[in-house]
Amino acid sequence: MMKVIALIVDDDHDFASTMADIVQSFGYDTAVAYSPSQALSFLDEKHRFVGIILLDIEFAPGEKTNGLDLLEIIRKNYLQIPVVMISGKGTIEAAVRATKLGASNFIEKSIISKDKIKAVLDSSSRHISAFSEELEVQKFLASCGIIGKSKQILQVGDSIIRYGRTDLNVLITGQTGTGKKLVAKALHTISRRSKFPFVTVDIPNIPKDLFQSELYGHVKGAFSGAMETKRGLFQEANKGTLFLDEIGDLLIELQSNLLIPIEDKIVRKVGSIQNEEVDIRFISATDKDLITLMHEGRFREQLYHRLRECEIYIPPLSERREDIPEIINHYCQKHNNDFSEYKFFSNDTIDFLTEYNWSGNVRELVNFLKLILQTTQKDKIEISDVKKVLSTNHNSVQYQIPVFATDRTLKEDLAEVDKKKIEATLAQCNGNVSKSAALLGVSRETLHNKIRRYNIDVSLFRKKN
Repeated sequence: MMKVIALIVDDDHDFASTMADIVQSFGYDTAVAYSPSQALSFLDEKHRFVGIILLDIEFAPGEKTNGLDLLEIIRKNYLQIPVVMISGKGTIEAAVRATKLGASNFIEKSIISKDKIKAVLDSSSRHISAFSEELEVQKFLASCGIIGKSKQILQVGDSIIRYGRTDLNVLITGQTGTGKKLVAKALHTISRRSKFPFVTVDIPNIPKDLFQSELYGHVKGAFSGAMETKRGLFQEANKGTLFLDEIGDLLIELQSNLLIPIEDKIVRKVGSIQNEEVDIRFISATDKDLITLMHEGRFREQLYHRLRECEIYIPPLSERREDIPEIINHYCQKHNNDFSEYKFFSNDTIDFLTEYNWSGNVRELVNFLKLILQTTQKDKIEISDVKKVLSTNHNSVQYQIPVFATDRTLKEDLAEVDKKKIEATLAQCNGNVSKSAALLGVSRETLHNKIRRYNIDVSLFRKKN
C-alpha cells in the first residue's frame, strides 16, 4: 500500500534533500519539486496521494510565482492538503499573509530541527483527519446547492446529516433568502425517505377556503366545483417528506388542521367518512419568530412542539462572509460552463462583494451574480461594473407592477406579473432569450412558450447599433 506523500517544494537542492531524509524517517514517502511549476505538475497528477506540502516562500529571481502565490493556488484547487510554509527570511508580514491564505503552519529554516519537523507532521496529520471530515460535509452541502466552508455553514451541514437520518420533525429557521428550502431538500436527500416524494406546501399562496382541500384532498361532490375526487398533499407525500414552507404565515384558525396528521398520521378527504393512514416526515421553515407569535396568540403551542422536535438555524450571510467568495466562484464557474465564456471577478471586486450588505442573503447575492455575469460584456469584472449594476438594480424600477383589477381572476393577475417580469428581463439581457431564461431560472423552451403565450415581441428589447 502506498504511503502518504510529503511534497517538498524548495529550490535549494541540499536543503530539500535533507528535509526528504528527515521526513522519510517518520514513515512518509517524499517527492521534491524545485519550482512552483514542477509542484503544480506533480499535484496535477498525484494530488490524491499527497498528505502534506512543505513549501518554501522565496524562489530564484527568474521565477514568476513565489511560495505565497503557489499557496494561494493550492488552497483554491487542493483544499484537502495542509501546507506548511518554510522560509529562510521569515517575517511577521509573510507569516500573517500565509496564515490568511490558509497555511496550517509557518516555520523558519534557521530554527528548523528534526523534532520541529516531527511536531509539524503530527499536527498536520490531525489536521488531515479533521479536514477530511469537514471536506466531506462541504461536498455534501455543495451537492445540495449549499455553498460554503465557514464554521457556521459546516455546523448546519452537521445538523442536516445528524437529523436527516432520523424521522424527527425539523423546524428550519433563518432570515429570508438564507436557503431554508435547500436545507429541507438536503434533509430529505440524506433520509431513508429519499426515494419517495418531497412535497412542498407553499403556505402563503394557498387560499384560506381551499386549505383543507389542498392538504387533505376531497371526494367528488364534496362542495361546489368538486367535479372529481382529488388527492391532497398529505397523500402525495406518503412515505416521503412534506415541507411546510413559511409555516409562520399560516392563519391561527387553520393551524389545528395540521395537529392530527402530524401526531397520528391520519387524514380524511373533505366530504369523506373514511380515514387514511399516511407515513410522512414533516419539515417546516419560517423567517418569523414563532415564540413571539405564540405569546401574541397567533401560533399554537401544540403545533410548535409537534413541528419542532429539532431545529436548524441558518445564519444570515453577514455572519458567514467568508463563504461569499466561495459562492461567487461557484456561480461564476457555472455561468462559464453554461455559456462557454471565461468571465471572472477581480480580487478587489470579490473583496468589495464580500463586505457588501446583502440584506436578501444568498438569494439576493445569487440573483445579482446571475445578472452581472449575463449583462456585463467584458471578461474581467471590476468594482466599477458592480457598482453600476447595483445602482441600476437597486435605484430604478425594473418593471412596472400592474394594477390589480377586481374584475380579473387571480390566474389573470399572475399572468400579467409573469409577462412584465419576462419583459423586464429581456430588456436587461438585450433581448437575448438564452440569458433571460437562465436569469429567470427556466429552460429556453419554457421561456419561448411564455413569449408566444403573452405575444411578446422580443425584437423590441434588442438595442439598435
